[in-house]
Amino acid sequence: MSSLEGKKAPAFNLEGSDGAMHALKDYEGKTVVLYFYPKDDTPGCTKEACAFGELSPAWGKEDVVVLGVSPDPLTRHAKFIEKYGLPFVLLSDESKGMIEKYQAWGEKNNYGKTYMGVIRSTLVIDPSGKVLKHWEKIKNAGEHPAEVADFLESIN
Repeated sequence: MSSLEGKKAPAFNLEGSDGAMHALKDYEGKTVVLYFYPKDDTPGCTKEACAFGELSPAWGKEDVVVLGVSPDPLTRHAKFIEKYGLPFVLLSDESKGMIEKYQAWGEKNNYGKTYMGVIRSTLVIDPSGKVLKHWEKIKNAGEHPAEVADFLESIN
């Protein structure tokens, strides 16, 4: 897999936790932070979502939209959002079509077991739909949102 940086972000159209359909074209004129994560309400994913939640209200003032994506169904997203008070939309990609387009599906290894799954990754997409930054594999889920915040500050 190669980085998507500098390329046009792949189009998508998925249902969100708010009950609406969300397409990349809906966000023209805004910067989109698109983060992919394996599963709602697991330790790493919760740390990452809560950290994005703490930082994202400040980004809203700068026309920055945060969208989380996982293969979890909308019912699970709703419980996750309610439990942690997440202030952004989670998109459900049960077919994994968007996840694959964004290179966030691949081989993983956990305790010696190899399997296919969601690769924790994040992209920053500019207002014209071009990928400005692509973190292809996140090492520390809880600290990563601050890294995204630093990047957003550096481009503004």
